[in-house]
Amino acid sequence: MKQPAKPQDLDRFRSEGDLNLTPQRRAWAAENTSAETARLLEADAKYFLHQSLSTPCLNALRSCRGPWLEDVAGRRYLDFHGNNVHQVGFSHPRVIAAIKQQLDTLSFCTRRYTCEPAVALAGKLVELAPGDLDRVLFAPGGTSAIGLALKLARVATGRFKFVSLWDSFHGASLDAISVGGEALFRAGIGPLLPGCEHAPPPDHRHCPFRCGEACSLACADYVEYILDKEGDVAAVIGETVRCTPFIPPPEYWKRIRAACDKHGALLILDEIPIALGRTGRLFACEHFGVVPDMLVLGKGLGGGVFPLAALLAREGLNLAADKALGHYTHEKNPVACAAGLATLQVIEEERLVDRSRSLGADALERMRAMAARHPLIGEVRGLGLLMGIELLRDRKSLLRATDEAEQVMYGALRRGLNFKVTMGNILTLMPALTISQSELDQAFDILESCLVDIEASGQAASPGRNA
Repeated sequence: MKQPAKPQDLDRFRSEGDLNLTPQRRAWAAENTSAETARLLEADAKYFLHQSLSTPCLNALRSCRGPWLEDVAGRRYLDFHGNNVHQVGFSHPRVIAAIKQQLDTLSFCTRRYTCEPAVALAGKLVELAPGDLDRVLFAPGGTSAIGLALKLARVATGRFKFVSLWDSFHGASLDAISVGGEALFRAGIGPLLPGCEHAPPPDHRHCPFRCGEACSLACADYVEYILDKEGDVAAVIGETVRCTPFIPPPEYWKRIRAACDKHGALLILDEIPIALGRTGRLFACEHFGVVPDMLVLGKGLGGGVFPLAALLAREGLNLAADKALGHYTHEKNPVACAAGLATLQVIEEERLVDRSRSLGADALERMRAMAARHPLIGEVRGLGLLMGIELLRDRKSLLRATDEAEQVMYGALRRGLNFKVTMGNILTLMPALTISQSELDQAFDILESCLVDIEASGQAASPGRNA
């Protein structure tokens, strides 16, 4: 039987999130597990297959509302993780009411039939979508919607190759990890989908082309180089913003869009975790002035309740009438669609896009002030309420502070703040867009107190010193 990875080998598996295999996770469990929690965790570990990002689990929950979680021991946490489903917060009364009302009339829609909630949600998405993204397909999850996009690109172009980015995440199915770029999901799986080429992501701080702060967009030029050399690529697929190891330079996607047009490839943008207002625009691609050929949505589209995703495509891609791209059992689930429509209405009527932009701007200033006070912070970044704090042990070599990031994460949990760590050293902060200013301030107070504790203990490295 294959042996599990040793702790010293885990760093390359940390790109999507914090792992449940570390000593600090075990220490948290020993200190913070009540008897009732232990009973649930043991039962969970008994019945579910184990995997490094979930089972065995960290804790057990009993309620969620707004930006808050509550565990079975009665402890409350501001949730800056939420698996990116909580744009409108948890248990929003408008979403819950829409679900209950729909359950009383039509709870399921059999394939070959349509229903009012599905048509209304599709129409609303087309109304809101940028450019000419006028066609929609629904799926029960983001990974499935990515599969739809890949198949449609093959049908539309007659080509089977894709160009994507290292360190990207598009889902955990075999086709999604083939275009994805994370070792955690790809390692040891065996042959993947043929024709999947990868390029470095637009991350100037860890750029193999050594661009540095004066970014020349060599990474975008390399994507065009691949398109030119291959000659028959169906599509380039990427996350508009990778949440949040980096935010691409302003001209990056324009250059990729131009390269796709020049070489006859489609552009697929994955906004499953970051669309619907999180970045301060309804769709993240609006920040970059591009309209993709396909845009993939998910996670928060179901209002933090139902699994629901959508593929938006140009009218010119409506050419698979004689094929089956993926008519999923719950493709037009009326209850999920009612939740999605209510979610879009809440975002619009409560002006959550503007709120995200305003709160995010204030939060970015707070993070910059924290960076000036704490040498452990290498960089802060934010686009609306999509925020990240990169911790470094050495600012010159960019040595990742993975142990320190984990200490901050578990220290924050002890104080009532929940978030995940990405790439091993980036505190990834994704609150509900309904969060109040005082709750946002509370979260940053917690983060700062955790950094102070680490610095006071002498565990943090000084800037410029390789520890």
